[in-house]
Amino acid sequence: MTARRTSLGEVYGLLVLLVFVTPAVAQSLADLQARFDREVSGVQKAKLMTKLGEGELEEARRAGKAGDYNAVGMTLEKYRDNVRSAVDALKKQHPDAERQSNGYRQLEIQVRKGIREVDETLLVSPEDYKPPLQIVRQDLIGMDDELLKMLFPRRPLEKRETAPPTEKPGTPPTEKRR
Repeated sequence: MTARRTSLGEVYGLLVLLVFVTPAVAQSLADLQARFDREVSGVQKAKLMTKLGEGELEEARRAGKAGDYNAVGMTLEKYRDNVRSAVDALKKQHPDAERQSNGYRQLEIQVRKGIREVDETLLVSPEDYKPPLQIVRQDLIGMDDELLKMLFPRRPLEKRETAPPTEKPGTPPTEKRR
């Protein structure tokens, strides 16, 4: 059995790759954020949120692995704010999500991913950092519910108020007759 030795060139090449790739990802995230902020179309904003959201969630994962839970909290709060901005833009431009669902569907899927990510972060984060993350989680759940209600306004699971049962014809009323 022979052991493979790594050369210094391979190690330096890997380090150079890591040094240049990490800022490129951060730069592209900043570019995506700038594009997202400039976008006026609700549908395009929702589609950009897919890319921007993935980048923000990846950044939160990296910060979590490094143990920087302040950065995790700030990143997830920014993610929540971006989702809220996209939802508001969609509601303003396309209020009937049932008929014009483009954008709503993509955003709802992205919000579900965000909720899962926050849930996973809550499991590993220290107790001091959990309350703000729980607020972010509740906000995302509220937006997800809002999106689902807009996409499916006539949900069969919602209970409707039922009228009291009517009396059958031919039966005497329940009041006493004189």
